[in-house]
Amino acid sequence: MQMPQHPYHTNPVSIQGSSALVPVDLNENHVDSHNDAQNGGYQQAESLFRRSQKLEADLHMLGMKIKQHEDNLNNLNAQKSKLDNSILHLQATSGKSESSNTLTIDNGDSPLPISKEEVNKQILQHEKSAAGILCQIKTRFKAQASHLTPTKDVVGIVATLGQVEDDNLSRLFSEYLGLDTMLALVCRTIEGIKALEMHDKDGIVNKSSGLHGLGASIGRALDGRFLVICLESLRPYPGTYMADDAQRKLDILNPRLPNGSCPPGFIGFAVNMINIDSSNLFGVTPSGYGLRETLFYNLFSRTQVYKTRADMVQALPCISDGALSLDGGMIRSCGVFYMGNRVDIDVRFPRPEISMGIDNSLKLEMQLKDLKSQKENILEDLKREQTLLDVAKVNFQKKKNEYIRFLAESSANATTQVGRF
Repeated sequence: MQMPQHPYHTNPVSIQGSSALVPVDLNENHVDSHNDAQNGGYQQAESLFRRSQKLEADLHMLGMKIKQHEDNLNNLNAQKSKLDNSILHLQATSGKSESSNTLTIDNGDSPLPISKEEVNKQILQHEKSAAGILCQIKTRFKAQASHLTPTKDVVGIVATLGQVEDDNLSRLFSEYLGLDTMLALVCRTIEGIKALEMHDKDGIVNKSSGLHGLGASIGRALDGRFLVICLESLRPYPGTYMADDAQRKLDILNPRLPNGSCPPGFIGFAVNMINIDSSNLFGVTPSGYGLRETLFYNLFSRTQVYKTRADMVQALPCISDGALSLDGGMIRSCGVFYMGNRVDIDVRFPRPEISMGIDNSLKLEMQLKDLKSQKENILEDLKREQTLLDVAKVNFQKKKNEYIRFLAESSANATTQVGRF
């Protein structure tokens, strides 16, 4: 019977103290060496894996730091923007900037109107105008005037429906709107418009009815055309209002230059510099709107107010609905400039009946000082966060480069190991 062949060869080796011959595998040392090499490869792979994990964890940590600093910067910038808006709002609360008093220009010797009574006197000088006749009717009939059919829907005259704290601004706003608009009658509804004037079948004005008839009854014939504004037909301001503002000022976004900053010298929006009687802040129109978001928003829209002409010209990229400057500059609309000397309109907005006193002025000054101090702190925080962000980005790039080198070295070592096997 043939014996099976072994895949290895044995030679008889003499073992001291033994009387037998023991077969020994000559390939055993080679197998052990192969196993040691495999174990070494596994250990090296495990070491590379652990290093890879650590580098990835470091990169993740640095990436999170970058995100944290970027989030902090975004939050600080949002706080700064809010403070900027609050500062501008406080500066415009009284209808003037900190330096408006030094920029007042006197172009005439006539006294400035300081009360509604004086404004009424100014209007009465235009005795043949619709506004002049309305003032005379109210003077003669007093309370009964509000029940007369032609006038019972009339809210008032533009010049008497708003007040402006600063005399210089009052002049500017009056000139900007023009005499016809300052003398315009304001009605609540379209029915009130119809009651003011009637026509025959040929379209001829009926001089014996409406406001024409009332004028004739007091010996004042209404002469020429007159402007009437219907609140019901106006498109109201579509946005929100400033929080906790007793005057319900419109929360219009401040202009921004292409670099994101607010234009130097910007004071505020003209529509928010008009003070309105509390009775006219709500429920004037059938839909419940007040005069600021209807009448004055349509008269001024987003007209901006600047300290100087130079500031206004520098801000041209931000101006879409007109602008004024305290030294007399005027832009009616985008690309439409008013040139030449200022012209005083003899009908202006009065000052508020309760003017801002010294105590309120001091309070405003303290609030501005506090806000500016907060802004300075925010600017310091922004500077520090930007430095930390820059350092984090540098460290991230270094660690990224280290990781890339590690990947390259690992790839080269893996290729060498494969070659050995």
